[in-house]
Amino acid sequence: MTYQQTIKYLFEQLPMYHRVGAQAYKANLDNTIALCGLLGNPQDSFRSVHVTGTNGKGSVSHMLASILQTAGFRTGLYTSPHLKDFRERIRVDGKMIRKESVTSFIGKHRAQFENIKPSFFELTVGMAFDYFREQQVDIAIVEVGLGGRLDSTNIITPVLSVITNVSFDHMQFLGDRLEQIAFEKAGIIKPGIPVVIGETHTSTSAVFQQKAAACTADILFADQLYNVVNLRHVHHHGQNLMTLDMVRGSRLFMERLVSPLAGLYQRKNIVTVMGACEVLRRTGFNLDDDIVRKGIRNVVKNTGLAGRWQVLGHSPLTICDTGHNEGGLTEVIAQIALTPHEHLHFVFGVVNDKHLAPILAMLPKNAIYYFCKPDIPRGLDEQLLQEQAMEAGLAGACYYSVNAAMKAARENAGKNDLVFVGGSSFVVAEVVSAT
Repeated sequence: MTYQQTIKYLFEQLPMYHRVGAQAYKANLDNTIALCGLLGNPQDSFRSVHVTGTNGKGSVSHMLASILQTAGFRTGLYTSPHLKDFRERIRVDGKMIRKESVTSFIGKHRAQFENIKPSFFELTVGMAFDYFREQQVDIAIVEVGLGGRLDSTNIITPVLSVITNVSFDHMQFLGDRLEQIAFEKAGIIKPGIPVVIGETHTSTSAVFQQKAAACTADILFADQLYNVVNLRHVHHHGQNLMTLDMVRGSRLFMERLVSPLAGLYQRKNIVTVMGACEVLRRTGFNLDDDIVRKGIRNVVKNTGLAGRWQVLGHSPLTICDTGHNEGGLTEVIAQIALTPHEHLHFVFGVVNDKHLAPILAMLPKNAIYYFCKPDIPRGLDEQLLQEQAMEAGLAGACYYSVNAAMKAARENAGKNDLVFVGGSSFVVAEVVSAT
């Protein structure tokens, strides 16, 4: 098969959660265990860091990968979903997996895979682990797809587990109480393997402490050790940057830390990263403050991270962000309020299994909305979205595509207005792909 034929096979022949939803979700690890067994268990050939959480796991994974690359480690990075190119999911030292490697992997094993009948995600996990073994990575940062306990990535035995936070998302699989969701995230905690928790919450901390105790795993709550102070945004050589100082305990220990990820919510992710680096140092990784500083400063260059409070244009200022659940959108809406503008034009689309009522209730009532459907089968019809939004007091028109909605928003906006694009990673994927 050619590369395009291979990608078509992956997207169209295999059940893909991000496209079709629940029918692609497997509530066990049987397929992944069988698939990796067929491949000779490549996950056992490299060290890894396992990262889960409702929000921030992508940013934390990319920052950790950038820091480890800066320290000279050959670093694998597995994340999902992709925005522009399938190969974004699997990187080594920031470089996407080669097209030939994708094609040869499927060509070599397709007949055997079809006996197992894996989902798109299960197959992609196997591909990533096989590629990391072939590339002889020193360490891989492996991001959970959904949940943790039953996620396909949960066959690895990492040197460190990281749980960024817990909020409401994917409740049809993970439960509708924060304690239930935390239990699923805690499923990545392994016997004797240290775990870093990014955010302390009264409703979830006990869940993590109990699981860590049962596993005799050291646990560190990063936000109890680190804090961000003196945070501000600067515009430097055409880049929007965030600068901040870090406090460890009561001591200022890292001044003028610069991040190209300018979303205010990144302060929480940076705290999580600091906690992870603290534990990695204890296990023998040389990650001094200068390496951490350089890794964070160069995360976009080193790993290709996109879609996080990303500026797409000026006059009017146009920004997109992949925040798509209550926790993520709470942070995004807070930053919109702090961003100088006259009028807000909000390009908004979601998937059809999203628990919409609490999200619509938190969106700003004074914005002009441009309702659209992301171009996937799981996208919610823009007219149905508009109807529910109107019931929540939001006003706006429907558009046949994400890019038509953004074009209309930019045309309608004054030069001092703000155009924001979001609601779903798939909405952001379409505007990032078009730039």
